Amino acid sequence: MITGEIKNKIDTIWDAFWTGGITNSITVLEQMTYLFFMKMLDDAQRKKEAAASIMGVPVKEPVFAAGNWLNPDSGQEVPYQSLRWHVFKNTDAAAMFANIRNNVFPFIKHLNGGKESAYSRFMQNAIFLIPTERTLAKIVDGIDGLDMNNRDAMGDVYEYVLGKMAASGNNGQFRTPRHIIRMMVELMRPTLGDVICDPAMGSAGFIVESAKYIHETYGNELLKRDHQAHFKSGMFHGFDTDQTMLRIGAMNLMLHGVDNPNIVYRDSLSTDNSDADCYTLCLANPPFAGTLDKEAVSKSLLSIASTTKTELLFVALFVRMLQAGGRCASIVPDGVLFGNSKAHKALRKELIDNQRLQAVISMPSGVFQPYSGVSTAILIFTKTNSGGTDRVWFYDMRADGYSLDQKRTEVAENDIPDVAYRFHHLEEEQTRTRKEQSFLVPVDEIREKDYDLSMNKYKEVEREVVIYDKPAVIFSRIESLEQEIGAALKEFKEKFLEDEV
Repeated sequence: MITGEIKNKIDTIWDAFWTGGITNSITVLEQMTYLFFMKMLDDAQRKKEAAASIMGVPVKEPVFAAGNWLNPDSGQEVPYQSLRWHVFKNTDAAAMFANIRNNVFPFIKHLNGGKESAYSRFMQNAIFLIPTERTLAKIVDGIDGLDMNNRDAMGDVYEYVLGKMAASGNNGQFRTPRHIIRMMVELMRPTLGDVICDPAMGSAGFIVESAKYIHETYGNELLKRDHQAHFKSGMFHGFDTDQTMLRIGAMNLMLHGVDNPNIVYRDSLSTDNSDADCYTLCLANPPFAGTLDKEAVSKSLLSIASTTKTELLFVALFVRMLQAGGRCASIVPDGVLFGNSKAHKALRKELIDNQRLQAVISMPSGVFQPYSGVSTAILIFTKTNSGGTDRVWFYDMRADGYSLDQKRTEVAENDIPDVAYRFHHLEEEQTRTRKEQSFLVPVDEIREKDYDLSMNKYKEVEREVVIYDKPAVIFSRIESLEQEIGAALKEFKEKFLEDEV
């Protein structure tokens, strides 16, 4: 859990960027990420050096070797030691600014030819934008107090920074609320054997929460070498078309112990993405309300839903990418549930008749405030290619623990624990009536209703008979009230005139 002291440090660093003229939140986070990485490299090596000193052995494959580094940008040789955080932080502001801009930043861009980490692979187009010596000195001073060896603490720090990015009102679309991501991960319960993908990863929130869940649930088993290798480099996959978000997502994963995830620059819906039958679990909040050039869309997706709407194409993509038996939980706009176009119906028919649709969880429209009031739902299905939908579980989620206005302050009402419990105990749902907050619907009934997945189609509304008094009785009450008001007014008037005299 992030402490108030660390929050204050991050707030101070954030303010230093803004007072220095960097007011775009995504740029603030990106530049902060570069400096985090510089300190992380040095902290990690210092930890290795301390251990090697105790053992009396040299450090294996040090990032900062002995001697000089040849800067490919300037052609000059620079001592490796001058590139280390604990060294350059102690130089004066002018020297530190010149060193970081001209040497340290190029060093992390060219680090090991991009093989050191997923993060370094996305550094080619990175630009150092901190404008002044004074601003950089304030930021370095603030970051210096953070322990980059404490992955748990730094993971919380980075998520707090991501939260500040969302709260600033700029680029908030990149971040799904953390508690919603956590709910979806807990619904799917990732395992050590899973291969997980988010093809619209943004800042990698779903992948990070999956990694945290694995750590919490399988901590002891993760100590085994084969499980650790799979966790660090084989379990997690993500795509995005924004290099900045790939850098931010890679850093986020590194701070949560995933050193080399397979995250790549890729347009997931295009012909460039040929992944099929690859993954055991997909978790995503893909972009809504977008349209694409049909010629650029993969033909295999159009065969499932012939459309240019991204919200439909991404669901079709999940079907294609998953292995048989693979599971998916994805946020979709409500229109996917009841849209009456051929593509909408074809997609729902695919999930119900050819795959196994398990759940439709309707979320309150304020979940994505203050950025959007769109109504959304979570679709959960398993790929079978042979059907298997027998009944679908519907849940009307009315509260998520936060107010549903633009302020999104914490409140007591929260359906999330109930959603998770009921999803994992569906046998108890069989006795629930259609008047309740969740219930099961047989697949034949859904087919009869033309594959409509909106909960209101199946909910039973209980109507109470209201008996009103006869008009004569109501008029009598009104006349009685008028008489009481008249008497009170007369009494007040007489008292007022007496006081005047």
